[in-house]
Amino acid sequence: MDLTGRVAVVTGSGRGLGLAYAEALAAAGAAVVVNDVDADTAERAVRRIGERGGSAVAEVVAVGSAAAADRLVDRAVSAFGRLDVMVTNAGILRDRVLWKMTDEDFDAVIEVHQRGTFTCARAAAVQMRAQGTGGRLILAASPAGQRGNFGQTNYAAAKAGIAAMARTWALELARSGITANAIVPVAATDMTRTIPAFAAHVEALEERGEPLPGWLRHDEGFGTAQDVAGLVVFLASAAAAEVTGQAIGIGGDKLALWAHPHERVAAYAEGGWTADAIAAAWPTGIGATPEPYGIALPTVPAGAGS
Repeated sequence: MDLTGRVAVVTGSGRGLGLAYAEALAAAGAAVVVNDVDADTAERAVRRIGERGGSAVAEVVAVGSAAAADRLVDRAVSAFGRLDVMVTNAGILRDRVLWKMTDEDFDAVIEVHQRGTFTCARAAAVQMRAQGTGGRLILAASPAGQRGNFGQTNYAAAKAGIAAMARTWALELARSGITANAIVPVAATDMTRTIPAFAAHVEALEERGEPLPGWLRHDEGFGTAQDVAGLVVFLASAAAAEVTGQAIGIGGDKLALWAHPHERVAAYAEGGWTADAIAAAWPTGIGATPEPYGIALPTVPAGAGS
């Protein structure tokens, strides 16, 4: 993939998945605006990219507000003359079960993930449409947004909304040659380290350099941040010019296309449905095979160890 001449903003790219995206885009030839809330972290990422022959600058700002989004786009234009790719990766967690989640817990996650995605995508779309040469919106979704997850009302809601925004923006921006896709990564990060089923494997990888088990990479699609970065580079490239409105999963050895919500089964009653009629029809009709929900915990194959 050759992204020479293209310019990308990657939010939350001082570390973790965002850093992997920024490094991979730069390695493919793109100039990158690195974003983080910590100046030292952002500058360290810029140095890493520069040491490997890439081109990057930092913009230190907390994602969420329209002003922050404008700063990121302005930084791309002032440093590199244009903007072609917006990757909305920045995020935080405030996990609590419903009855313990505070307004502050909810609002903080929505502000960074969903509002931050909206404001950054809007600012990018304005710039890309003015340039008249198309562009790419690459939005970070999550399995939690596709399936729901215990303790993540705020995060799941934000990520589900991001997938919906990708489908909406794919419609709205098609005539401008701007694609919009949601990526659904599963990787060893500080966030997944908080999940008990993954914690030991993430710790072994990050602290002792031990590779992830083959069954985890294949069966669960759980890998490293670098395993995910290829999808971002692909979506930023000319090869993905016709790919838009999709939710694409990647992790470990697995690449997947997530289904969009759709009517799976329907029933009809002339004159409409009463509550009694629904109750009578539900067990053997549309309710006979209800949809699954929640993220399943990894199943360790027999003899594979933990």
